[in-house]
Amino acid sequence: MKKYLVLCNFTEKGRAQIKESPLRLDQATKTAWKALGCVLKDFYLLVGEYDIAIIVEAPDDHAAAALALSIDSRGALRARVQRAYAEDEYREIIRSLS
Repeated sequence: MKKYLVLCNFTEKGRAQIKESPLRLDQATKTAWKALGCVLKDFYLLVGEYDIAIIVEAPDDHAAAALALSIDSRGALRARVQRAYAEDEYREIIRSLS
């Protein structure tokens, strides 16, 4: 499984229904994300440019893209998904440079 960093901001709808956000997270990770083969590894509430950071494992880029669309389609968050490379992958990439 590949790791992805999901950075999210609440939409107006998400802010208006902020108290339901933990339930939405539970529902999303147990149904929609699981159906895509994605697994939530870590969740963080942020202070700054983004409101939420999530570390997700997904089988491939297609599943990660579908995950982003799934998050956005619910209307409470805007998601940006980025591939994240672990330290061992980073070292391998650097070793491969000519």
